[in-house]
Amino acid sequence: MDELRPGDEGFGGFRMRLPENCVEYMLFIIESGEAESCRLQTLEAVRKAATKTADELTQDYIWQREAFALETKVENGLVYLHGATDFGDNVEDEWLIVYLLRELSKSFSNLWIRVFDSDGEFLLIEAAKVLPKWLSPEMDSNRVWLHDGKLFIIPLGPEGTTSKSISVQDALYAVKSAPDTLVHSTFIEAEAFYRLEKYPGQIKDSLHHSLVTIPRKLAYILHARPKAIAPATEAFYLRDPVAMKPLLSPSSSLLFPPTDLVTISVRFTKVLYAQLKSQRFDPPPAAWKNLLQSAEVAATTAAASSTNKNKNKDDEDALVTQAQKTVTRLDMGMKVTSGFEILAKDAHESKNRITREVALMLDDLEEDGDSGSLPIDEDIEKWKDVQREDDDSWMDINFADLEQELGGGGGGQGTKNQSSGFGDAAAQADLQKIVSRFQAFLNDEDAGIGGAEMDEMDEDDDETDEEGSSDDDEDRQVSFDEEQFAKMMREMMGLPPTASDNQEDVANTSRLNANKQDESKDGGEEEQIQELMMQMEKELNEHGALALDPPGSSSAKKVDKRPILKSAEAGGGGGPSPDKGKGKDLDLNEDSDDEEGEEEVDIDYNLAKNLLESFKSQAGMAGPAGNLLSLMGMALPRDEDEDDGE
Repeated sequence: MDELRPGDEGFGGFRMRLPENCVEYMLFIIESGEAESCRLQTLEAVRKAATKTADELTQDYIWQREAFALETKVENGLVYLHGATDFGDNVEDEWLIVYLLRELSKSFSNLWIRVFDSDGEFLLIEAAKVLPKWLSPEMDSNRVWLHDGKLFIIPLGPEGTTSKSISVQDALYAVKSAPDTLVHSTFIEAEAFYRLEKYPGQIKDSLHHSLVTIPRKLAYILHARPKAIAPATEAFYLRDPVAMKPLLSPSSSLLFPPTDLVTISVRFTKVLYAQLKSQRFDPPPAAWKNLLQSAEVAATTAAASSTNKNKNKDDEDALVTQAQKTVTRLDMGMKVTSGFEILAKDAHESKNRITREVALMLDDLEEDGDSGSLPIDEDIEKWKDVQREDDDSWMDINFADLEQELGGGGGGQGTKNQSSGFGDAAAQADLQKIVSRFQAFLNDEDAGIGGAEMDEMDEDDDETDEEGSSDDDEDRQVSFDEEQFAKMMREMMGLPPTASDNQEDVANTSRLNANKQDESKDGGEEEQIQELMMQMEKELNEHGALALDPPGSSSAKKVDKRPILKSAEAGGGGGPSPDKGKGKDLDLNEDSDDEEGEEEVDIDYNLAKNLLESFKSQAGMAGPAGNLLSLMGMALPRDEDEDDGE
């Protein structure tokens, strides 16, 4: 059974788990001597004010899954306002709710708000860099509160009596009885509210308008219910074979057949637009497929005509651009329409209010007849922003700029355009903040396992025996030398050594000579190890496990004849078998110069092959192979294979 989070406990002693990608908020009125009826009136006033503020700020905003909402709850003697919002893949919904709650707390002097999500106290996670040492994830539940636009933390009790997580009732009692003891730090508050600095402007900045070609019937529904684009996009993005049956079956009748098409501007959030735009989706058979093929043929013809003619070059380029836009708008319209087809299948039983409203509109259209209710072209031209189309270049990622930002280079030196960077100013600031935090985490020499401070461990761990102390001594001797590792990787991949490597070899040689006498003392043990390893190598060779090429191939004749362990160089006993004892010298004398080069490639073939396969399996994301190669100053090109599946 999964461990229940301490921050997700309910009243009555029962522990509850908050769903993934869900934010929960609880609003309390704390005032001494207030009657129950007065408290209910105050909470109702808070609820109305919150609804009004949310409606004003989010009038044109599109929530990913669920909107901000509050309801009154009476439970275990506590009266409060409660809400929970599933924000799905759009984390901006969560921070918009935090912004709304913080603004609301400024309007009521006796209002205290608790907000958390499936990760727990996510505001403290944002401020983890500046938190006091006594505040840990094991005991931070119910200790973080918003009041008067500020962030307060309930401290530990006397002598650490409340060193673990506290209940909501205990937290309310601490706020009411000892408000002066609450911790308010401007440093913690600045880090926790860092993402709120871009609000309320971020509400409009997160929207994106795009022209799409869709059936007139769907255009009418989207004009009346523009926020229905969110559940439709979600239905398309999370589609499965069962949901796709109505679209793929030739015999099924479509609610939105691709006839009588019109081009209108649809309002998305950037997350919704990216979910549709980035999806590879084969057009459904019959009508949609024929429409897209015809549009693509027209675009190809226009491009060919532009390259063959030299007159009116500007007109030809405009024609090509328009043909390409027609294909793009038709493709986006196909995805939007397919999403509404999937959404309308079970719209009447949906828990989403907007989805049920779409179902009712479809019923009304069916009763009245589509032709009499649908708008004509003149009506559509009068719609607000009907031809608005925003630039979607924010989706284009320059990976060179991204890597430069991750490396802390900003505009970077040596770039042609130093003013350019990855994304806008806000994206660069967020990325640099993430990188700085990660670097601070890696450079924290005082951190222990999982980032815990060593002096915060339990007192029982202070007692160590002789075996434990020896283990600590061994751990201190273990370290990771990046330069040595990079040198070793260059040698295995056949790259030429650098000047620093040559200097290091000289230093290593002197150190080896200085320690030669010490190593001779352990010669007996090394001989036993060498002998055991050579026996293992012999057995592996017998089974072909060390063969770099399959039998019968042309390069199989050039199998590396060097033993895995160079016992002669190591000075160990138990020498190799006669056919391996001469190793590399024999191969160099027998083969020509060309064969020598080929042999070196064959020797490192498995290593290079495994590295490339590991890098390709990262699918363009961060991974071990890419990170190791970056440490060595090598950057492999991205795999732009267009034959990948959806």
